[in-house]
Amino acid sequence: MGVCLVEGNEAMAWGAVVSGCRFFAGYPITPATTIFNTMLKLLPPIGGICLQGEDEIASIGYCLGASMGGLKAMTATSGPGISLYSEHISFAIGSEIPVVIVDVQRLGPSTGSATRGADGDIQFLRWGNSGGLPVIVLAPVDVADCFLMTIKAFNLAEEFRCPVFIASNKEIAMTRENIDMDAVDIPQIIERTPPPAGKPFIPFEVPLESKVPYFLPIGGDVIVRQTSSTHGADGYITTDSDEITRVQERLKTKLTSKVNRFSFHETYLEKDSDTLLLAYGITARAARDVYHECKNSGNPISLLILKTLWPVPEELIKEKTEHVQRVVVVEMNLGQYVREIERILPDKIIDFLGQMDGRLISPNQIAKALAHG
Repeated sequence: MGVCLVEGNEAMAWGAVVSGCRFFAGYPITPATTIFNTMLKLLPPIGGICLQGEDEIASIGYCLGASMGGLKAMTATSGPGISLYSEHISFAIGSEIPVVIVDVQRLGPSTGSATRGADGDIQFLRWGNSGGLPVIVLAPVDVADCFLMTIKAFNLAEEFRCPVFIASNKEIAMTRENIDMDAVDIPQIIERTPPPAGKPFIPFEVPLESKVPYFLPIGGDVIVRQTSSTHGADGYITTDSDEITRVQERLKTKLTSKVNRFSFHETYLEKDSDTLLLAYGITARAARDVYHECKNSGNPISLLILKTLWPVPEELIKEKTEHVQRVVVVEMNLGQYVREIERILPDKIIDFLGQMDGRLISPNQIAKALAHG
């Protein structure tokens, strides 16, 4: 692939193909449509399938069906489509169906502004399922991240058998940058774990060393039961409270107990600073500029850029803020992730800068927020 001038959406499509994705279904929606366009060019020549669903609900449904059949699958949409995905997101969580879901966020609420960016879906991605169970949400900062984070998203989806979201937005998705894809340190590609030979297959049986069931595709030689209802290890519907509790706890802890392994981030710590700037997504780029400006002017601050948003990387956040008194959280919404920081760091001074009007937050705005603390 070499050095390419691509937009974030194109980089995510390439990352999906490198990960082994061979199925994509989506419905055109600005600013996510160029992911679909790129997958339409990439998948058919390598034997993959790219479909336009009749709507968003059908599109993610196709992806879940393809995934249950053994294919790595991805879909992409924006805020209005994510809302329609909600029921199938719950299905993927409860029935442990791997799928990567790209949310190229735009200004809401509702139809909002299709050509203006925002980070207004952050809480919805976490809580937009009918059970409140945790999900994985990764947040790229630039085109290189779009490529690499998509590969990591597929690895996590396969390893933990769950939906994984990529929280992009219009500005990242439609900005073109150079990337040398051959120079990217691509992680080993992970596949689902098949059951051991020589014993009956139980669809949601969990090996002792893992909280994730073995996988066999629907439609193969072995019968695979799948249901969206509350079920036990055998895949049959159950109303037994103790069995339901065990499954729910496993669905929760299979992610929360391992989040330290995928707490992706960038950190710039300054030992003489009592203030740390915390950002994610496109806003992190303005925060980087402010960090360098403060350092060069002799008034250093520290900077933490989160690339794993959910489950909340609590240990990472506590570690990186240990020696500061003040944390300034900057995000392109009216205050969605800052609540988690306030919860995790009750003894720190937490200040917030946010806006959701279709404009990027500038380095100048961040610098003023730092000065007024």
